[in-house]
Amino acid sequence: MIQHQKTLIVMNYFALFNLTPSFEIDKAGLAATYQQLQKLTHPDKFATASERDKLIALQKNAQVNDGYQVLKTPLSRAEHMLELRGVELQHEQKTMQDGAFLMQQMEWREQLDDAQHADDPLSALESLDEDVAADIKRLLSELGALLEQPDDESNENAANLVRKLKFLFKLRHEIELKEDALSDF
Repeated sequence: MIQHQKTLIVMNYFALFNLTPSFEIDKAGLAATYQQLQKLTHPDKFATASERDKLIALQKNAQVNDGYQVLKTPLSRAEHMLELRGVELQHEQKTMQDGAFLMQQMEWREQLDDAQHADDPLSALESLDEDVAADIKRLLSELGALLEQPDDESNENAANLVRKLKFLFKLRHEIELKEDALSDF
């Protein structure tokens, strides 16, 4: 029996911005290209064009905006690289197999909950945030190295790091929300 897989065409934002697919990119060059593409595709430029041309301009402009948002952020850039390589991340469906990381997640969650009862809750949250930020920096460095190797094992390891980083960025956001809530008093 032949199984047909659904082929999803993925927009290559690196190609759109005339960049070589890489985790490390020239951010100033990206911003300059973004500005150029914005000028070329801005819907106002097509105000007197046919409805079809207006729609095409609007779609192209949306692609430029989406591409810039994806490429300017290291984590989303890494996800895009993996997507272009055919790696499906399935963040919610794929369970983390790293027991040590799962234990660390529980410890961080406990620290986050305990911080509000500390003598100095803001200091406790800042300390936790510094620890998480250090882990993010370390994992982003590892991710960059893995993405330079486009083999299957490196791609799978990179996908696992992306999943970890997603958790860490979410945790940092939760820390920030708690800090904001405490600062409002």
